[in-house]
Amino acid sequence: MSQPTPMPIPVDRLRLALPPEGLSTAELRQHRKGRLAAALRLFGRYGHEEGVSGHITVRDPEFDDCYWVNPFGMAFAHVTVSELVLVDGDGQVLEGRHHVNQAAFAVHAHVHRARPRVVAVAHAHSTYGRALSALGHRLEPITQDACAFYEDHAVFDEYTGMFVDDSAGRRIAAALGPRKGIVLRNHGLLTVGDSVDAATWWFLQMERACQIQLAAMAAGKPIVIEHADAVATRTQIGSDLVGWINYQPLHTSAVRAEPDLLS
Repeated sequence: MSQPTPMPIPVDRLRLALPPEGLSTAELRQHRKGRLAAALRLFGRYGHEEGVSGHITVRDPEFDDCYWVNPFGMAFAHVTVSELVLVDGDGQVLEGRHHVNQAAFAVHAHVHRARPRVVAVAHAHSTYGRALSALGHRLEPITQDACAFYEDHAVFDEYTGMFVDDSAGRRIAAALGPRKGIVLRNHGLLTVGDSVDAATWWFLQMERACQIQLAAMAAGKPIVIEHADAVATRTQIGSDLVGWINYQPLHTSAVRAEPDLLS
């Protein structure tokens, strides 16, 4: 007698913390700030910190052209909710006692403006992202996880020095288009999401995919997953909701290990 086919479990019955609904503006603001502080701690834990480089921005739920961001010059390991800075689209500090990295807003503000549904933008000078960017390569669908980025990331194929002017920010936002990530040639990676959780997960996954691709290229010629299979896999694992779900163990581990981040 054959075994019955298992039925998939509906997402709403999974015992997972799903994106919050029905929050007031103040509650949603505090929620986003807490996720931002935790994401920055994780960036520090994974070594995605290079001096004063690297930043994650999250859109304020009330003021669309204002963003919460990590303080300039503060180690990711020291960031707390109360230390976060609120800036307007021009990078002017509206709330907080620290300065902000202006390079963050030469790019981040333009991405946020071009993508009104994007809540968070993540960028750091990670090791393998920089290595792949130095080759000017995009990610290839050579693993299941890399398929999340198949035809859903871009390469900004120029180097303009430090991103301190509006022109570079506009061009990067245009090159990113509707995608979830971009390889900035000779610079690093940038990802976006409809939550801090999704944007951070995509960054961590994009960095890991860069590492795996470089290792595979060094060992031989990687076998590329066929187009139809890569598209189907992306459909299954490439949404921001799936990114959110995958990220939850990391968020929980950060908060449990470093509860002071929420202060």
